[in-house]
Amino acid sequence: MFIEERHQKILEILKTKGSISTAEIQRKFGVGYDSAKRDLRILEEKGLLKRTHGGAIAVRQIGAGKPFGVTCKDFTEVKSNYLAIAKKAISMINDNDVIFITSASVGFLMAQNMPENLKIRVVTNSIIIAEELRKKENISVIMLGGEMDSKGNCYDAFAIETIKKLRFDKCFLTSAAISAKFGLSIQKSQAISFWNAVIDSSKKAIGLYPTEKIGIDSIVSICPANRLNTIVTDWDALEEDLKGFDELGIELVITEKENQEQL
Repeated sequence: MFIEERHQKILEILKTKGSISTAEIQRKFGVGYDSAKRDLRILEEKGLLKRTHGGAIAVRQIGAGKPFGVTCKDFTEVKSNYLAIAKKAISMINDNDVIFITSASVGFLMAQNMPENLKIRVVTNSIIIAEELRKKENISVIMLGGEMDSKGNCYDAFAIETIKKLRFDKCFLTSAAISAKFGLSIQKSQAISFWNAVIDSSKKAIGLYPTEKIGIDSIVSICPANRLNTIVTDWDALEEDLKGFDELGIELVITEKENQEQL
C-alpha cells in the first residue's frame, strides 16, 4: 500500500471513529511504530488531524459545539478520559467544601460519581446536575436561577448577581477549548461574564480538559489560561501542548489510563 493510500485510510477511520491510536495503525497497515508516528505528524502538518500522546483525534472546527437541546447527560457512551478526569476532580474535594461544578458532560460525571461519605455544598447553574445531586443526602445543592437555555443552564444577569454573592473553595470548569495563547474559549459570548464571575468568587479555579479540548481555540476567549490555578487532563495530552500552561505557572494534573493498550 502506498503511503498516500494509508493516509487516506487513516483519515477515513478518524471520520468514522473520531480517534485512532498508533497501535491501531501498526496493526491495520503492518507498519512500525516510527512509521505510524510519522504518518500522524505528516497529516497534522497538513491540518487533517490533531496528534495525541497515543495517536490522533479528528480536527475540531473552531465553531464546533453540541447540537441544539443536547444536554450534559446526553452522551452515547462515556469516554474513559472524561470519566478519569471527573474522578480525579472528585478526589480534590474535601469535606465541608463549597464548590461550583461546570454545566458540562464532565460535570455531570462528577455529579454521578460523588461518594456518599463526602459532605459538601455544591453550586451549579445546571438543572440537570442539580437533579442528579438532589438524590444524595450528603450533598447540599444551591441552584442558580435565571433564564434557562435549551440545555437546562442559566448564564444570565440573575445568575451572575447570585454568583457575586457567593464564595467557593473550588470551582470546576471547562469550556469548548483551551490553549496557552488564547486561553479558555467558547462558541458564544453570552456566558463570558458568568464564567469570569465564577472564577472571581473562587479560592481555587480548576479546569477539566480532556485531550480533545487541549491546545485548540474556539471562537471567543473567556479569559487567559492562567486565571486557572490547575488544569486536569488525561494521558493522551501532548507535552508540547501542555508546556505553555506549565510556563504560565498553572499546575498540571495528568490522569492515568487503566489497562493501557500494549504494543
